Amino acid sequence: MAKNNKDLKYTSNSFGNRLGSMLKVDLRRMFVSPMLYVCMGIAFAIPVLVLVMTSMVGDEDGGLMFTNAWKIIASESGGMSMDMTSMMDINLMYFMTGIFLCLFVSEDFRSGYVKNLFTVRARKSDYVISKTVSGWIAGALFLTAFFIGAVIGGGAAGLPFTLGAAGIFGLTMCMLSKIFLMGVFVAIFLLMSVIAKSKSWLSILLALFIGMMLFMMIPMMTPIDAGIMNLGLTMAGGVIFAAAIGCGSNLILKKTSLV
Repeated sequence: MAKNNKDLKYTSNSFGNRLGSMLKVDLRRMFVSPMLYVCMGIAFAIPVLVLVMTSMVGDEDGGLMFTNAWKIIASESGGMSMDMTSMMDINLMYFMTGIFLCLFVSEDFRSGYVKNLFTVRARKSDYVISKTVSGWIAGALFLTAFFIGAVIGGGAAGLPFTLGAAGIFGLTMCMLSKIFLMGVFVAIFLLMSVIAKSKSWLSILLALFIGMMLFMMIPMMTPIDAGIMNLGLTMAGGVIFAAAIGCGSNLILKKTSLV
């Protein structure tokens, strides 16, 4: 006997349901990917090796390159310089996030996953938002792994952990600011990825090139003595730029072929 129409249940295809489904798929794929854990392992190992090795050899003047463990995290406001230490600090994780996201997205195009996805259920805007959030989470994980490595490496190297005027509050604001600022870079890396599509080498080159152009913005916006203003600016900038640049990624996906 036919069921009453009142007993039929229809699944809503609202924006929230579509995005939630897309995000679950992306996060599941990301967390089962060995590449994520390899990158996290590298992020953890870099500060340990850098702090321990530089404490043994010192710099060309005979002094220590890192006189404080927190120097590998950030410098104080007005203390930024393009020296060797600034090339080995936590800001390297922005580039690692770019490489990870480019490889993650290019695999979608190479395998045909994107074409199948847009055919059966998802919209291109859902894909862009989901990939942005996934990349943002990956970037936060890399920054956190580097921070833990800096603590362990600094302890192993016998370096002091004094924070001076910055204090714990400044260090906390610094790390949160770096995480929120990651949104700007993730949006840019995603844009480069959808431009290059399956050509991972091209997307990585474009991402690294743009990242290097914006590199000096990171220490300026996220010093070790960061405050509420730094957090507010990076939070607003991360959300606004991620949304604006995401519109560009969405437009490219709509106007170009998915190959």
